[in-house]
Amino acid sequence: MKTSIKLLYLLIFFALLAQSCTKDENILTETELRAANQNRPGPDGGGSGGGNCGELCRINADVLHEWTDLMLELERYAAGMRPNASARAFAYIFLSSYEAAVAGINNQNSTMGNLDGLTIDQSLLPELIDYELAINSSLATAISHFIYNLPDGLADKIVQLESELFNDLSTGISEEIIDASVAWGKYVANQVIAYSKTDIAAESQILEPQPLSYVPPTGEGYWTYAAEEERALFPYWGSVRTFVISPDETTSVPPIEYSEDLTSPYYEQMMECYTSNNTAKEEDGEDLWIAEFWSDDVEGLTFSPPARQYSISNQLIRRKKLNLARSLSLYLKLGFALNDAAVATWKYKYEYMVMRPNVFIHEFIDPAFQTNLYRLVYWPNPSFPGYPSGHSTFASAGAGVFISFFGNNINFTDRSHEGRTEFRGAPRRFENFRQLAKENAFSRVPLGVHMRMDCDEGLRLGYEISAAVVGLDLFANNNEIASN
Repeated sequence: MKTSIKLLYLLIFFALLAQSCTKDENILTETELRAANQNRPGPDGGGSGGGNCGELCRINADVLHEWTDLMLELERYAAGMRPNASARAFAYIFLSSYEAAVAGINNQNSTMGNLDGLTIDQSLLPELIDYELAINSSLATAISHFIYNLPDGLADKIVQLESELFNDLSTGISEEIIDASVAWGKYVANQVIAYSKTDIAAESQILEPQPLSYVPPTGEGYWTYAAEEERALFPYWGSVRTFVISPDETTSVPPIEYSEDLTSPYYEQMMECYTSNNTAKEEDGEDLWIAEFWSDDVEGLTFSPPARQYSISNQLIRRKKLNLARSLSLYLKLGFALNDAAVATWKYKYEYMVMRPNVFIHEFIDPAFQTNLYRLVYWPNPSFPGYPSGHSTFASAGAGVFISFFGNNINFTDRSHEGRTEFRGAPRRFENFRQLAKENAFSRVPLGVHMRMDCDEGLRLGYEISAAVVGLDLFANNNEIASN
């Protein structure tokens, strides 16, 4: 009897095997694709089934890692973007990847309800879709548009990466599903691009980031430029579109009153910058390491300060093994926070017009003073007013988003510049995100380009902006998503 049963099983097995061989080899049916997406191992290697979170909670974030690594490389060489146009670009790039895949996350909403003018026709969403393929085509399309002014040949890397990922991701999927997924990703990216073009304030300024028509106002202690390279950068950026919180909805603490009195708080802060800069240079120790580690000022040498936050987030996602759903949400909110931080910071910079330390120090303290930034560039100052510090605002805007996703207490080593020898880029370790943001902010003092008050206000403003962005409700049920 047992022998007969075994024989029956063998006959059934071979019949099924013969039937399967009549299909195209290694091609999934629509039903099988749904099952595969629902039962893929999670990023931690865990079990089957997407549960209530949806398909993307059981997929790792490799496709985002690959594109972020390339985006950081490209942005390093993109002329005239940093930091404002870069922050804006990242927001739209990762908005496109989020919208291309949000339907694969249960109980999570599109941003269209929050962004007036963004239109994505959900009736065009394919019934069967591979979201990684959609993300791949969406990011390729968005990055090609938003990362501009690249040196010859560098843009070819976008086409190359899209092709490599396409070949990897399309293995074993029917041509019909492949075509539909790619088309959806491109469609979403193009809708996001069309939405971005309605922001005339930004679109006009990225064509001329240092407008010759802008003449800075004059006044006691006001910022001005000493060389053409220092001409005002994005002086009208305060009118650019924001995603969550406009500059008018933020608060501002006015700077310390300008004074040449040796006993005044203003003069004391200028002296602190002067002493800190020179001591760091003389000792050539940790303070100079900190100053150069966080600089990210130099086009062609490093990526920009907003891009640094994506370098950190990419490391965190890899370390914490975040799934694709959570990674898309993190990148979306980080992009919104950095964009809105750039808009608010530049509004206040050109309202307060606070001069850079280099100018004051040359006139009242030491005419031979050189910033520690000067070793890396051929002009002494960033080309915009000092208050509040942009680095500081980006640092806390990013930290606030990271804290909302990971908690504050995390032992993290930032390896953004590991292996670089042109400047001091050896990895640095941090106990928590607030410590990381604070070091980033106050690195500007020993670098010689900011007073302490610039950094204090930038940190405060960035956390205010990140709080608004973190409060953006993308979920019908936040607890359910967070638990997966």
